[in-house]
Amino acid sequence: MEHCNRIKIAKCQILITNFFVLLLGLSTATMAAVTHFGDHFAVFSHVSLEWNPYEVIHYWAFYVGISLAGLLCLGASLSTIATVREAHGLMATGFLCFALSFCILVQMAFWRFHNPTQVKDAILDTYDLVYDQAMKSPSSSWWQELATIQDTFLCCGKKSPFGLLESTRAILCQGQEAMREDCLQSIGNYLQTHYRIDSILTCTGLALTVYAMILCAYLWFAIHSYCDLDRKGRYTLTPRMLEPSRMILGIKLRAHGCQPQEPSLFRQTKDGPVLQCPSEEQALVTIGSSRMLLPACPQR
Repeated sequence: MEHCNRIKIAKCQILITNFFVLLLGLSTATMAAVTHFGDHFAVFSHVSLEWNPYEVIHYWAFYVGISLAGLLCLGASLSTIATVREAHGLMATGFLCFALSFCILVQMAFWRFHNPTQVKDAILDTYDLVYDQAMKSPSSSWWQELATIQDTFLCCGKKSPFGLLESTRAILCQGQEAMREDCLQSIGNYLQTHYRIDSILTCTGLALTVYAMILCAYLWFAIHSYCDLDRKGRYTLTPRMLEPSRMILGIKLRAHGCQPQEPSLFRQTKDGPVLQCPSEEQALVTIGSSRMLLPACPQR
């Protein structure tokens, strides 16, 4: 009974965990959509360069984010249904989804640890290429693309630590645009905020997936081996636990020459009622309740 109470507590915990995992999956999907379709990132991926250093990272981040969000939502949904219905196959599938999500999150954390500035460098390199092309030919389409980037980040030009770009900045930024922030600094600040949100989601995802896998594994083994939930919501012993008792009882009854298949305790004969050995089900009930003793079988 104490073990079944622990199963009920684990079920409540996994339902709450699945709720937060579902929220995490929706947040990850939103983050991936903002990264792919948002103006601050799409403006760099749509730049018409022969070699765009950010374009590959842009699509890679979107597909990985959507795949991770799908696995998290699928794992949360399957494990919730498996918890309610006590379906072992669905519980195993939910565990697999959480395991795959954990592997993706570990890979993302490993990549962020070893390449913390790869995305920032790719975006800044793209901006430098557009800026250089626009300064070489102000009447071309590069000038328009540079203006689009600057209007998106509300910045203008870029400053050199040696003061070599002050003249080009003065030509590019006139009027109210001269009061704007440096584009390199503005882009860096926006990416820093994006990185913080991404780090929070990654750490939260690692913690939730590990805890969800532990609960899924515990419930799968516990429900599969010990308890089942009947229609009234009470835990009862499964036939797997009763099977050893059936085997032992059958051996004892056959050793005394009894007939455990008879449905009644008494059999009518010509001389009157004759005591019969109880059936297996009745004997199991007798053993479980301990309210009566099993009558001895007559020797033949």
